[in-house]
Amino acid sequence: MKVAYVTFADPLGHDDERETALAAWLGAGVEGTPVRWDDQDVDWSSFDAAVVRSTWDYIDRRDEFVAWAHRTGERTRLLNPATVLEWNTDKTYLRDLGVPTVPTHWSDEGIPEWDEYVVKPAISAGARDTIRTADRAVAEAHAAELVRQGRTVMVQPYLDTVEHEGELSLLYFGGQFSHAVRRHPMLAGGGQELDLNNRATLRDPDTDQFEVAELVLSKVSEELLYARVDLVRMPDGEPVLIELELTEPYLFLRYELDAPDLFANALVSMLRG
Repeated sequence: MKVAYVTFADPLGHDDERETALAAWLGAGVEGTPVRWDDQDVDWSSFDAAVVRSTWDYIDRRDEFVAWAHRTGERTRLLNPATVLEWNTDKTYLRDLGVPTVPTHWSDEGIPEWDEYVVKPAISAGARDTIRTADRAVAEAHAAELVRQGRTVMVQPYLDTVEHEGELSLLYFGGQFSHAVRRHPMLAGGGQELDLNNRATLRDPDTDQFEVAELVLSKVSEELLYARVDLVRMPDGEPVLIELELTEPYLFLRYELDAPDLFANALVSMLRG
């Protein structure tokens, strides 16, 4: 089986999971080829499937990316499907998912009184254009600027539990749980310094975290090759969804010995099914 590992022009080598994934795919009988999503010369129909992985430059060209996904999905099996990618690349999906989520104010007006604020656009990745501030005026100004740019704004309370509990990311392949990691906060030190190094620690989820993750995934009707459910705890201890990553999540494959093979076997199972 020939499968495209869909990536982007990455001269700095940010995708440190690629070789791990491709080696596991090869061991499962899948010939994986790294291909840029925006390469106009690619014949996508020559692949049995195309797996979206490190397409981390789509943020500036989301419409182009979504259009590419739908075109490619007509030529080969796209994983995850184009309909999922279109829905998942705009965080307004959080409004309608019907699961416990971090409280979110979707406007630059009437922002609630919180001790600290996280302000970000609904279409973003890697904490881009995201700020954390205790200054309400700064939060309002950043929210207003995002709206002025024609972007949907999200204003959330900063949760102190992130400092000691962290974000928990649960990884699923083919609908089956693989592993979970505690991720270090991206907005570090109480300011706007970003930690983008995917630092994490392997961790076993608690029962209530599993329950929320399973509830979240039950809301998605399409078959998924991979999913990452990012949870945080509210001050009262309730686990809530902060984000459902179905497009190009980092999978923390090197943190769990069996994860690369689980990923590869899920891919083979879907293609043979």
